[in-house]
Amino acid sequence: MEDKKYMLDGSKVLWHSDRIREWNYGMGRVAPITIDCALTTKCSYRCVYCYGKMQCINQSENLDRETIFQFLDDAAEIGVKGVSFVSDGESTCNPHLKDAILHGYEQGLDMALGTNGFLLKDEELADILPCLTYLRFNISAGEAERYAYIHGCPISCYHKVVQTIREAVRIRKEKGLSVTIGLQMVLMPEFEDQILPLTQLGKELGVDYLVIKHCSDDEEGTLGVDYTQYDRLVATLKEAESYSDEAYQVSAKWSKILSHGKKSYCKCFGAPFILQMSGTGLVAPCGMFFHEKYKKYHIGNIKETRFKELWESDRYWEVMKALTEESFDPNRDCGTLCLQHKTNEVLWQIYQDHTIPEPEGEKPNHINFI
Repeated sequence: MEDKKYMLDGSKVLWHSDRIREWNYGMGRVAPITIDCALTTKCSYRCVYCYGKMQCINQSENLDRETIFQFLDDAAEIGVKGVSFVSDGESTCNPHLKDAILHGYEQGLDMALGTNGFLLKDEELADILPCLTYLRFNISAGEAERYAYIHGCPISCYHKVVQTIREAVRIRKEKGLSVTIGLQMVLMPEFEDQILPLTQLGKELGVDYLVIKHCSDDEEGTLGVDYTQYDRLVATLKEAESYSDEAYQVSAKWSKILSHGKKSYCKCFGAPFILQMSGTGLVAPCGMFFHEKYKKYHIGNIKETRFKELWESDRYWEVMKALTEESFDPNRDCGTLCLQHKTNEVLWQIYQDHTIPEPEGEKPNHINFI
């Protein structure tokens, strides 16, 4: 595990041993610790590495305010601990985002937002930052022209986003808020030239961290990611990490970047602990199953059925059980290095050993975003 302030390359599930015992090696019905979801499938960018565009989901209408609030109420009631607005859409496209963050926080949920930042309103930062555990800007370049190419947007977007990051850091400092402000780079091997410029930009802006992650591809290799090419980036990534100090952490997700896209586990146990939902309202085990061709893994839609009712349904648990059957092979039947990957590694070891180990090191930040 990382001996750093923010655990950015691992799973925090061991700090939820009560939920693991309740899980009982796949026999118990547990509430998710974290739900990763979106409030829309719309997006203001067209990033070259976007997994969402491979799902063939049309840009849907925004989830309405009542549906969002009911979902958050249900999540809090069943014992969900953290809700992050990320998933397959840019939630800043939904006009109810601010109200959703405030409502979830009022219900006792840890709330988080991952965004490209372009539509994030600077004048609303003072309202939402006190209600967020973390605000993460998804930014994969440190130079304006490369930013525009990688994110599929005008160059002017880069300057607006940089200003919004700067303003968020200023407000956090001025008000003494606990919210973490970070950057995330999705690294394709051909983006090596942006690793150091983005590292330097993050330090100049005063954010808490920069995490550099792999690019996920689907099981058919649609994006054409050559995972062997990450090996040649090691020296550059280590140089980026050397910029870390007490105030700024730069971390590459080494375990995924150097995995060559392979998985060590034979069952998917992670989905009940860290669930994903589409901006269409679709509830599925993970974002890689949002496509219509994975309909056999679709559980329901919160626009039609309350989330609590879906979670309590036999259908929900039939789908979760299907991911642990002998007929399901994570290395064959789903995309590479999913959100549940690190949690799957931990739970697979527990399943094999029938022992829940004690977590190592100090309790990490953002404990409810596993």
